[in-house]
Amino acid sequence: MNLLAEYLPILSASLVIGYLFHGALLLPERDGKFLASESYRRMAYFSALTWLISSALLIITSLREILGATFDTQTLRSYLTQVSLGRVQLLQLLVSLLLVLVIRRIKGNGSSLLAMLLSSFGLSAPFIESHSGDAGMHGLAIGSIIIHVFALSIWIGVIAGFLLISQETLLRVNQRWAAIAPWLVVAVLVSGLVNSWTRMNFRDAFTGDYARILALKVTLVMLLLGLARYLRRAASRSQFKTPLIALELGFLLLIAFVGSWLSRTEPAIRGDILSSDDLRALALTGVRFPEEPNLWRLTIAYEADGLILGALIFLTALYITGVVRLARRGVKWPVGRTIAFALGISAIDFATSGGFGVYAIFSFSHHMMAHMVLGMIAPIGIVLGAPITLALRALPSGRDDQERGLRGLLVKALSSKAVVLLSHPILALAIFDGSLFALYFTSIFDSLMGSHIGHLLMSLHFLLAGLLFFHVIIGIDPRPRQYPYIFRIVILFAAMSIHAFFSISLLSSTTLIGADYYQSLATPWVPDLMADQRIGASIGWAMGEIPILLSLIATFIQWIRSDEREARRIDRASKRAKDLGEKDELDHYNDYLARLAKRDEELG
Repeated sequence: MNLLAEYLPILSASLVIGYLFHGALLLPERDGKFLASESYRRMAYFSALTWLISSALLIITSLREILGATFDTQTLRSYLTQVSLGRVQLLQLLVSLLLVLVIRRIKGNGSSLLAMLLSSFGLSAPFIESHSGDAGMHGLAIGSIIIHVFALSIWIGVIAGFLLISQETLLRVNQRWAAIAPWLVVAVLVSGLVNSWTRMNFRDAFTGDYARILALKVTLVMLLLGLARYLRRAASRSQFKTPLIALELGFLLLIAFVGSWLSRTEPAIRGDILSSDDLRALALTGVRFPEEPNLWRLTIAYEADGLILGALIFLTALYITGVVRLARRGVKWPVGRTIAFALGISAIDFATSGGFGVYAIFSFSHHMMAHMVLGMIAPIGIVLGAPITLALRALPSGRDDQERGLRGLLVKALSSKAVVLLSHPILALAIFDGSLFALYFTSIFDSLMGSHIGHLLMSLHFLLAGLLFFHVIIGIDPRPRQYPYIFRIVILFAAMSIHAFFSISLLSSTTLIGADYYQSLATPWVPDLMADQRIGASIGWAMGEIPILLSLIATFIQWIRSDEREARRIDRASKRAKDLGEKDELDHYNDYLARLAKRDEELG
């Protein structure tokens, strides 16, 4: 019963995600709205309803399994609000409820994409608690299982959708699916292997139920790959066979069921001897205490955050694919932009999985180092890499004249009201610097540091806030509105002043930031938490000013180059006008001044 209760939300959510994926990227569209049959829309609604019911059932069965007995409403309320597993299950329930309310109203590509991301978040949330911190490699285990579930759910949902669309539509859909499917296959295989590796002690890996179930799952995946390859070849000859599609779906559903079975089976845990300090660190953070930091250890330390690492690998692969696609068209992408993007990606990895990322969860001063890299340094490299411009040039257009395609979807998003609002320099500055006070001078920081998902959300906030701010100020990519350079310089000086004020406030504060978390952690090589906090404030001040100064220099250079381009444009226009015997812009401006002077004389 408990296994079925875990499996049903995965199955129903996969059908919902597949429908939304079809709507966002695969189904034919007209005027930004995807064309889905009424039967497919009904199936999506009932799948969302099933997800809602099965999520409620999962909460009940999980609590009953924990207590081993019946429970009352007060116990249920405490479970959903105070226990981490209960909170993420409640989150999944709320997401499924929202989908039930809105899925019939979702008709546009953009709204379908947003709903798909929200659904994926809701499905993945309970898996955050699926790996015991005592087993170690917490970040890698959590990230790999989330990627595995996300990729597998899309695969299941898309193939299920194939059975509900016409043969003609299926042929069109397969044009894009054939390009996307290999990415999902790689994600499923690699994430599954990595997750199994993080859970098992390979000295005892080939004995026990976990190893046998894992072998069954691997066998099913290999058979599935062979069948999927045959189907893709048949699709290239326009010979889709419904029974074979149903067979592929059956394999996928069986693999998902075996995966749920595997998640409920205890693996052969790595049997390392742990000290009391390590046990405390594992319970709170999922990793052991690293050795006392020095330059060498900060350089070589690495504890992979699976979700962020997977996202970075995916984004890098997309960037390289775009550059290669342009090269095949004979368009040379600037090498400097590629290098800038690579440096930005490397900085993010170093601040989340590398030395700064490893030590950031144990010391406030190292947390501030990681924060500055994520919010101040990495975004500069990313925005100078011009990924949006690359995407606009490399993404395919619609499959016919009436489809806007992926490129059109991106153009629509860039000109949306939300982007116009967010890209205003004052709002970008408020998010960039104002959120520092909200985070560090309230209880939010303590709450976020105490959980893996909180730490992840904090890292994403630093990165996205930095990307937005530097995109508005020094970005190469297109923006809804170009603001004067002098205005950007004023914003940069304001950012520098606000950041300095924040650092001074933190430096002079007598209140310990994140007191509950750091006192519970009791890092052996941080004897004085307040002194470590002051060091972090000083680091934040120093590391925060340098990128802004570099941005000021970059803005001045862009301003000079813009003036030079404008001067060359005026010279070309003037030469063209003189060659044609016409007045140029300067002549028109002089005539305008003469008319003003004549009018003043007449009035005077």
